[in-house]
Amino acid sequence: MLPPVTKRLAQALRVTIFLILLAFTWLFWSGLFQPLLLALGALSCLLTCYVAQRMHYFDDETFALRFSPTFVAYLGWLAKEVLRSSLEVSRVVLDPRLPISPRVVEIDAGALHAVDQAILGNSITLTPGTLAIDVHRGIIQVHCLTKEGAQSLVSSDISGRVAALRKG
Repeated sequence: MLPPVTKRLAQALRVTIFLILLAFTWLFWSGLFQPLLLALGALSCLLTCYVAQRMHYFDDETFALRFSPTFVAYLGWLAKEVLRSSLEVSRVVLDPRLPISPRVVEIDAGALHAVDQAILGNSITLTPGTLAIDVHRGIIQVHCLTKEGAQSLVSSDISGRVAALRKG
């Protein structure tokens, strides 16, 4: 158990890092540097930090961002999957016969923490041709554009990769 002063310092550090990441992300995505827009962006970042603080987001390290080698490797693997799926969906959509065979598959994520289930669902949704449509009691229902995409998703160890993030 950390002493209260150390715990408050760790929490303040998490809030500060979160605020810096929000501000950087806002600046990067907006690319707008007029004074009014900068002030509104800063206000939105501060408001987001305030709401997150009120939700006790920073009280423990459940949601702490860790850039471990496992996380970086996961991002690389996910980027490769997104690229591969983009090419596959493009091929299917551009084919004059439009060979789609939509289906819904279920991924068992019951062994994962709720945050890891969210990461898994978001990773699936980021991949073109798949969409996480429901998460209930550890089962993620995923809509897939093609039969091959569904088989690829089910056979991949994506939930194992997400589970490894917590360990790494």
